[in-house]
Amino acid sequence: MNINYDISFLGKVYTITLKKQEFEYLEYLGKTIQIKQDILENLELSEQFLKAIIRGAFLGGGSLNNPNNKYHLEILFSTKINANYISNLLKKFNIQTKTLERKSSYSVYIKEAEEISKFLALLGANKSVLNFEEIRVVRDTRNNINRLVNCETANLNKTINAAVVQIQAIKYLKSKKKFDDLSQNLKEIAEIRIKNPDASLVELGNMLKEPLGKSGVNHRLKKICQIAEELKLSNK
Repeated sequence: MNINYDISFLGKVYTITLKKQEFEYLEYLGKTIQIKQDILENLELSEQFLKAIIRGAFLGGGSLNNPNNKYHLEILFSTKINANYISNLLKKFNIQTKTLERKSSYSVYIKEAEEISKFLALLGANKSVLNFEEIRVVRDTRNNINRLVNCETANLNKTINAAVVQIQAIKYLKSKKKFDDLSQNLKEIAEIRIKNPDASLVELGNMLKEPLGKSGVNHRLKKICQIAEELKLSNK
């Protein structure tokens, strides 16, 4: 059956006008397709035709968030069968999606940047792929830098807090005239710690007459803190 229609557009809005009987025919055809859920799967369609179906679905009900804010691509459908069909079709092109049922529609969506990039490439939107990947690289690099900075900051705070506790323990032992009771190894590391409050354990180990590794320095300082703590408890 030949369908008589008229297409008009204003800006980005397109309008397709059909006669009532032809609209009723298309509505009937649509219902028939919905009833026969396997009709499209059983058709032998070319790869280009399948891609065209996906492009049409995205142009008709798809959206893509600004990747600077978050990764989210979504296509809305009025029926579950259509949503499942597109979702399964995308799997054939190795693009993983998720589906969500809403009050009056069904959503096929992607939140992974890699899958969104593959989807855009499938549509043939090469310029969009390049723009998306550029934003993705900048965003991922920024996130990695932030993670590294946060990690370094956390490690620095941990080092500073530990140094404060160690120095307090050393000063306490000296105030109680117990510092000279320590072994020579403990006194040596204690004096170096007092003079170098910002130094790391590795740096402290390298300052010893006989250089010591990080774990060895940590063990000696922990021993000093333990002795100071025991002394505090005994004086209570």
